[in-house]
Amino acid sequence: MAETLLSPGVLTRENDQSLVTEGPIVAGAAILGPTVKGPVNVPTLVTSFSDYRSRFGTSFQSASIEYEYLTSISAYNYFQQGGDSLLVTRIVSGTFVPASASVASKGGGTSFELESIQEGSAATNSGSVSPSGSLENGTSENVRFEINGVDSGSGTFNLLIRRGNDNQQQKVILETYRGLSLDPTNENYISARIGDQKLTKNGDYIQITGSYQNLSRYVRVKSVSNTYEYFDNDGNFKSSQTSSLPVNGSGSLHGAFSGGAGELFYGGGLDMFENIDDTVVYPQGVQPSDYTSSIALLSNKDEYQFDIISAPGLTMEKNGSIVGELTNMCSERGDAIAIVDPSVYASTVAGTIADNSTIDSSYAASYWPWVQVRVPATGKLHFVPASTIMPGVYAFNDRTTAEWFAPAGFNRGGLGIALQAERKLSPTDRDNLYLANVNPIATFPGRGPVAYGQKTLQKNKTALDRVNVRRLLIELKRTIGSIANNLVFEQNTTATRNRFLAQVNPYLENVQQRQGLYAYKVVMDDTNNTSAVIDRNELVGQVYVQPTKTAEFIILDFNVTPTGASFD
Repeated sequence: MAETLLSPGVLTRENDQSLVTEGPIVAGAAILGPTVKGPVNVPTLVTSFSDYRSRFGTSFQSASIEYEYLTSISAYNYFQQGGDSLLVTRIVSGTFVPASASVASKGGGTSFELESIQEGSAATNSGSVSPSGSLENGTSENVRFEINGVDSGSGTFNLLIRRGNDNQQQKVILETYRGLSLDPTNENYISARIGDQKLTKNGDYIQITGSYQNLSRYVRVKSVSNTYEYFDNDGNFKSSQTSSLPVNGSGSLHGAFSGGAGELFYGGGLDMFENIDDTVVYPQGVQPSDYTSSIALLSNKDEYQFDIISAPGLTMEKNGSIVGELTNMCSERGDAIAIVDPSVYASTVAGTIADNSTIDSSYAASYWPWVQVRVPATGKLHFVPASTIMPGVYAFNDRTTAEWFAPAGFNRGGLGIALQAERKLSPTDRDNLYLANVNPIATFPGRGPVAYGQKTLQKNKTALDRVNVRRLLIELKRTIGSIANNLVFEQNTTATRNRFLAQVNPYLENVQQRQGLYAYKVVMDDTNNTSAVIDRNELVGQVYVQPTKTAEFIILDFNVTPTGASFD
């Protein structure tokens, strides 16, 4: 009902415009691949390698051999070279479901159910109880639970989350929750204290179910019995029955999680740095087809923003269709570059050139050959594809200069933790590779391996066949597009156009001063906003730019003159 003043006075009203909505997840780079643990098929932002390690793990043991995935090595190098944010999507093969545990109630039924945050069999600890206190079944990655301190008078209890391979005499308590209640009106309601939210993939976006934020690192509340005993604000029972409360010491010494499906990691004596191949084995535990749904998920740029993306282990030679999906996703988004590998380990120059010819896009760039690294977690030397290391090179370039500088050469093309290239390329090799749009990983005396090219995979010879120009255009479109977003539904008038120009021109001038442009021009006036355009509810702006070019070919003429010649 509208309020009016019928006589002189002051009417005060309030409009709450303080709603804060979540924006997209923004990261410098994105990586897809298998990891030791972590959320499955859920793009997750990490801001340091320690953050990555706590969420996704690093190395694992298979028999007597320790392994580390390419994804982990790539994340390590990315942060080592100055990257500040990384969007990681864990790829798995097969079905992954979390383990769960039903907690027995005093009435003989179920008090509540817990579910592991970690998907897969890692959280499962269904071993037998050992009253003697000896080592019980489970590993350090497993979890178990314990109930104690059950108080029928107050309707409260304690919940302990324990490590799966501890024992009764030497408990390893991961988390402790005291004074929990099954009463949803109580401030210590179990779901509110622990959390019950779950992320699930629904088509091309992630959907959150549950009412309470997850505060535990290990478990969530899956369900609570609908026969809770309620207590009033004075702590008095509304019923004399307490059958819903859990049993003190549930499971004798511990409660077991079971039903988890999906291997935590893959080993079996296989090298984690081999190629992902449809036809042979799956050394990284995944098949190329396992990437498809995650690539589709990352195509939503309203939810996820990143500048570059890589999937180390996939090559155009063995996995052309999936690499094509990754490249097409970047092209359709129009705001990211895919860093890809043309060939498997120990390929020839001729074979690499042939493999590289399958993609034509300015939104992708390839690098070759493979490079040797000392694996951070194990200290062992291994050769890895260049896409493992190149995100870190881009991060260093952006941190020291800007996106429109070339991530190549001695100043900005160093390969971080890479020790040497798989092979030393001759000048002729580098020439042939560059003509085929393969960026060589070059080695020079006294220097480590360096990215010595910056071509995209676009076959047409335009300015966009260079990485620095493509990334310049991505940055311009992103920033100017953001300015234009604020004009949607505004009046199509001269004032609105001038407002746009007043923001865009200074921005482009700044880019020019920072060596991104030779010249620019922005037109948004009556010449391109005629009455016909306005009547279609359109506002047209035209941005003309002359990108700066890099000096990739330096020619020095040395002229010998006779004695006494003048240099004026």
